[in-house]
Amino acid sequence: MRIALYQPDIAGNVGTILRLAVCLGVGVDLIEPMGFAYSDRALARAGMDYASAAEVTRHVDWAAFEAGAPGRLVLLTTRGGTRLDQAIFRPDDVLLLGSEGSGVPPEVHARADLAVRIPLRPAFRSLNVAVAAGIALAEALRQTGGFPE
Repeated sequence: MRIALYQPDIAGNVGTILRLAVCLGVGVDLIEPMGFAYSDRALARAGMDYASAAEVTRHVDWAAFEAGAPGRLVLLTTRGGTRLDQAIFRPDDVLLLGSEGSGVPPEVHARADLAVRIPLRPAFRSLNVAVAAGIALAEALRQTGGFPE
């Protein structure tokens, strides 16, 4: 299981997701360009001392990521046709999240093998990307028996 971030905008969110990934034992793919320098202090602050232990693969663009994507692409999106609580996850899934400001473009959306949405109350449109990653990753690991011992 992996988490992939498509052109993330906010260093603090990436740091938080790196910390999540280290603690739960999953790798992270960062699809560039990013809206900040990878050395940004906000990334280090949010990731704390965990970020340096993260298994991170950086990809220069979507094409480079797609060429080496190791498993099924599960896009987390507010436009997902499958509710998180009805999705069936696999151990080799890559949970793909879009940039905070613009999500993913149509061609990336179309490439996803599964588009999943986290059900929210009607008047609210989205969660913070790091929160969404944590919720979806927990459900995926629960289903696949992938939580650390």
